Amino acid sequence: MQNAELKKKLLLVLFILLLYKIGTHIPVPGINSDFLKSFSQENGLLTFMNTISGGSLSSFSIFAVGIMPYITASIIIQLLQMDIVPKLAEWSKQGEAGKQKTKKLTRVITIVLALLQSAGMSLMFSRAYPGLVVNTSVWNYVIIIVSLTIGTILLMVMGEVIDKKGIGNGISILIFAGIMSSIPTNLSMFAASEFQGKGLDFIAITKSVVLAICILVLIVGVIHISQAYRRIAIRYANQGVDGASGQVRESYMPIKINTAGVIPVIFSVAIIMVPTTVAQFFPNNSVARWIAGHLNYHQLYGGILYVVLIVLFSFFYAFVQMNPEKTAKDLRENNGYIPGVKPGKPTEKYLGGVLGRLTFVGAIYLAIIAVVPLVLGNIAGLPQQVQIGGTSIIIAVGVALDVYQRIETSLIQKRYQGFL
Repeated sequence: MQNAELKKKLLLVLFILLLYKIGTHIPVPGINSDFLKSFSQENGLLTFMNTISGGSLSSFSIFAVGIMPYITASIIIQLLQMDIVPKLAEWSKQGEAGKQKTKKLTRVITIVLALLQSAGMSLMFSRAYPGLVVNTSVWNYVIIIVSLTIGTILLMVMGEVIDKKGIGNGISILIFAGIMSSIPTNLSMFAASEFQGKGLDFIAITKSVVLAICILVLIVGVIHISQAYRRIAIRYANQGVDGASGQVRESYMPIKINTAGVIPVIFSVAIIMVPTTVAQFFPNNSVARWIAGHLNYHQLYGGILYVVLIVLFSFFYAFVQMNPEKTAKDLRENNGYIPGVKPGKPTEKYLGGVLGRLTFVGAIYLAIIAVVPLVLGNIAGLPQQVQIGGTSIIIAVGVALDVYQRIETSLIQKRYQGFL
């Protein structure tokens, strides 16, 4: 059967997404979810958490905590590997064995963070929505916390299964699924806010058309920056049997403008959510009120912080994805060199400079695409669900492109193997 392996991978991904969707409707024991019916209209950044979790938070399902603990654990590990913790830095250089050790530690940290976040969410939601927790006994809270933690563990396992046996980045695909499943709800809320009781209002129709055009431009922009790259010429000097230099082969190394993909946006949202989400549950505290009112990325300070985080994570993840030192070493070991650049440190410095300049352009472009919809949404007075659409579209389009490119690569490899 032609491309049977690829079909199996795609079917596996679809099956896991089906399980994910079923999980978003399984309520946590001991919770009266009717108290959360007005949830999506009352909260700021929690709206985005609800969107990427496919509505799990608004129904307080077992996936309510979502995959954020795993993302946070990954951020912590990758930061510590930058020569902050020598042991972790050593693991990063041990190849596959080091990756397995890092994965195990990431899982442990994920479970710890999931327990903490589940406990915090249970207590804070119970305080914000009296009556949400049916029985406020310690045992009932333990059941709720364990259920939410198990939900996060299941999501982590689903993501890793997609990574290993499916196609695409598992965690990104789960976030993509949550965003896509929230689109009908967001559209209905937008229609209700703009057309309910107004009929065919000219201003509402104009706003809808402009919004559709902006979304189209946004999608084109994300596609453009995701596929743009610079070619670096590479030459390989083949060695003859007697050690003499043979024919020189020419090739090129493509370096993407946005090497990090959508990861900087996901990481930035994960970081900025923590203080603002916690602050919303302490309305009587002046510091918490300031954090909730100003560090929300819909506000000036929060927007600036959001942009800074996107730029920083773009650089961080780009240099993680393509390590100039390792790339220069690999080129030298394979008798490769960049014309006009000496092997070794000069090549490392050259690649680092090119990657830095490209990443700067890509990061600024990515930040603009992420922030402009928020600004336009505030000006137009759009609902929160529509305002966060810019960030959602960046993630959704970026993940869709990544999966498409992986499928295309798999098909090309299949054809190449068939030819051989």
